[in-house]
Amino acid sequence: MASLQDQLLKAGLTTKQKTRQANSDKRKKNKQQRSGVEHGASLQEQVKQDLALSKADKLAKDTALNDAKNIEIANKEQQLRIKQILEHHQLTGVRGESEYNYTFDNKVKKLALDSKTHKALVNGRLALCGLNETTYLVTSETAEKVAELDKNIILVQNDKVDAEETDENDPYAYYQIPDDLMW
Repeated sequence: MASLQDQLLKAGLTTKQKTRQANSDKRKKNKQQRSGVEHGASLQEQVKQDLALSKADKLAKDTALNDAKNIEIANKEQQLRIKQILEHHQLTGVRGESEYNYTFDNKVKKLALDSKTHKALVNGRLALCGLNETTYLVTSETAEKVAELDKNIILVQNDKVDAEETDENDPYAYYQIPDDLMW
């Protein structure tokens, strides 16, 4: 029975020179392995290693791009969720003669409110939220939900004011100071 090399030669798929080169490479490799000398990788092995490295690099780049896109999509979804909450829970019809001053994007803005709404905002039952150059007046519970998603949206959220406790030894305890005093 003829060897595989003889069969390939008869079929015309290879030449005598290529078979001799393959045999000599095989002998050199075996001899180096027996002697313990490290031998350089053959051209095919180097190509395989380079291909594996390029695939790993491409996979790492693709993964990083996908992660960045997923983060961007999650941020957009969060902003849309916040906007939907604010628009759905916004209080309307509270315009009045009292002005409430607040800062939005490092600018002092005024909001005209009726006295009941102004007092509720000062006492912490209502809060102001700002998104995309728009101010929303919402309840404090809604503001807490929005703050869980993004704390930077909250413009004004006062602490709840309970009944003020007076000191028994305070000489001015009977003289109440109005908190809505207009100067």
